[in-house]
Amino acid sequence: MAPAKISLRRWVFQHLDPSARPDGLSLANKVLTVAIIISVASAILETEASLAVRFARAFAVSEVVFTALFLAEYLLRIWIAPEDPRYAHPLTGRLRWMLTPTAIIDIVALIPALVFVGAGPVYILRLFRLARILRIAKLGRMSSAISLMGDAIAERRFELLLSLAVAVVLLVLSSTAMYLIEGPINPEAFGSIPRAMWWSIVTLTTIGYGDVFPVTLGGRLVAGVTALCGIGLIAAPTGILSAAFSDALARRRALRQDHCDE
Repeated sequence: MAPAKISLRRWVFQHLDPSARPDGLSLANKVLTVAIIISVASAILETEASLAVRFARAFAVSEVVFTALFLAEYLLRIWIAPEDPRYAHPLTGRLRWMLTPTAIIDIVALIPALVFVGAGPVYILRLFRLARILRIAKLGRMSSAISLMGDAIAERRFELLLSLAVAVVLLVLSSTAMYLIEGPINPEAFGSIPRAMWWSIVTLTTIGYGDVFPVTLGGRLVAGVTALCGIGLIAAPTGILSAAFSDALARRRALRQDHCDE
């Protein structure tokens, strides 16, 4: 029995949307991934004045090519959106897709080339030009690893929020303690709780710039406890995400195995 023919829109959807291909990326997805990486690298390199002047023509031509490619991709995605059951309605479905985070990232990344940039303050123009780096976020829809990470974060969002709440409590407690102990001696750094928060943040995150430090015995004891808490604070969400990522990966493998068995 001959396989049923599919419509052109369905065919484009299967080759353009990674969610329609559980067996991996299509050639179109791979080409787009390479284009995104190159365009982001170009946007980064163009911020170097010497390179921007020397390769001005190459940067300009590449930007035109990438803009045309990504604009065509964006328009195709609008066209094929109803193939996804979530956006099945021909009109409202497409509008709903255009309001999704990935679609908004796509259009924001295109704005620098689509908007006339011949006028306006220099810093505004630079902001628009740097917005092209948002294209790297498009890789999220093409990477199963990033998709798994998103699933893991969503699954463990309550545990992660609890870790964040603990971090805030530790931040306030350590800042308050340093304000009370070190504030009278070093008012420039610890003269208020908001001032002490800078030290607390860099200590809890284990960065430790060393630009602000306690000088009293009590302050150093608080600093030691804060530093030890910071190690646990970093380890907790890491462990939560690792476990969630492993669970999501196991489910993805089981789903693929079931798909192969069918």
